[in-house]
Formats: sequence, structure tokens, C-alpha cells
Amino acid sequence: MSAQITREERQRTILDFILRAGTATATDLASLTGRSLMTVHRDLDDLAARRLVRKFHGGVSALPTSVFESSSDFRLQRSVAEKAALARVALTLVEPGMAVMLDDSTTVLALARMLPDVAPLTVLSNYRQVLEALKDASEVNVIVIGGTYSRTHDSFIGPPDQTNLNAYAADIAFQSTSTMDGRWTYHQEQDVVSMKRVMLQTGRRRVLLMDGSKVGQTSLHRFVPVSDFTDVIVTDDVPADVRAEIAEVATVHVAAD
Repeated sequence: MSAQITREERQRTILDFILRAGTATATDLASLTGRSLMTVHRDLDDLAARRLVRKFHGGVSALPTSVFESSSDFRLQRSVAEKAALARVALTLVEPGMAVMLDDSTTVLALARMLPDVAPLTVLSNYRQVLEALKDASEVNVIVIGGTYSRTHDSFIGPPDQTNLNAYAADIAFQSTSTMDGRWTYHQEQDVVSMKRVMLQTGRRRVLLMDGSKVGQTSLHRFVPVSDFTDVIVTDDVPADVRAEIAEVATVHVAAD
């Protein structure tokens, strides 16, 4: 591996390897990254502090899958190119003057970073990273919604009856979620599901963004049927038969890298 890669890219490589293998030694990771044991140990200390891995004597292991899936830090490092491709397609659905609802998915965050290109807009979101992405965009009015701050998700999550979401009507709502099949969408956490459902219903047009790694799988909790979305944007590695099944209930858009 080139020594010119960034620290973030190196840590992403380490995370991917640990997630696939389950466990690894620092020596394994030094060989993988081409960096010194000291550098690898610093990376592992950082990842452990962010609750992405667990260090033990002689090695490091992945934390339970649900912790990985929930962590904003981890999700930010996954499928980066695919998220950008989905966001470029989603941007074509946004027009100046719209009110846009964004959930706390890192897939939708890729879209948030592009929104100043079609301002003026009003953007509503419970994701702190969306606020960071848009705080200097003078023509984007940002409304932060939600409840209690979750450090794991880096977002604000609260019971639907305490979020005041029913007071909003957005022109378009963009969401992603953990997994989907041809008929249903899923998420691993019930409190997130409850909030996502209410956020989705604020949108006159409701758009789901999903890369191929999330399709054809299920998670613990059912979120909403695919038919609750007016549009579904998928990457071009999603099988044609799954796209056809989705197309029976929603408009399908295909994003190519």
C-alpha cells in the first residue's frame, strides 16, 4: 500500500480488514498497510477510542455488528464512491426554493454537501454532520430537528411525539437505511426506525438512496415497505430482478460510478 494515502484512508483499510476477518494482529495490519507497528498501534488506539474496534492482548477485534452499523464514524468511511454516485442522481431531483428533509444517514450526507449548488433551499435534518456541511452556505436555511444527542449516531433522536416533526411539510425527503429487499426496508434500531418513519412522511416526494451492499439483506426491524417511497436510487450493481421488483411500486433511478 502506498505511503501517500491519508490517515483516514489507512484506517478505513484497517477497519475493512478487521470487519472481514473478525480479528487481526498489529503485525498483520502493519503488513497490510505498509506502515510501522507504532503507526498501526496509534491507528488502533484511535479506532478503539471511537468504539469501532476492541483491542485485546495480542490483537484487535471487531465490535458487535450493530455497533459498527450504528457508528457515524464507521459509516462515513464505507462505500464512499457509491454514496457520491447516488448523491449526484439525487441532486437532479432538487430544485431551488425547495424544502428538503434529510435523515442522519451518511449516504444522504453526500447529497447535503452538494446542495449549495442548487440553493436557495431550506434543509431540515437531525444529523449534526449536515449542519457542519451547510453552516457556511449563505443561501441554505438549516433547521435542526430531533431530540437527545446520540454520540454514536452523531445525530438528534427522540420519540416522534417530542420532535415536532408533524409541524413540517417538505417538498422532498431523502433517506437511506441499513438494508432492503425488493419489498421492504429495514434498520437494526427501533428508536431510529420510529423517527425515520415520521421524517419520511413529511415529504411530498420521498426518495430512498441505497448502494448495492445494502440490497438483498435484512436487519432486525422492519422500517417501511418500499412502496412508501416515490423514488428509489440504487447503484448499478443491484441485480436487474431486484430493480424490476422495486419498479413495480416506485420509480427506480440507477447511479453509475
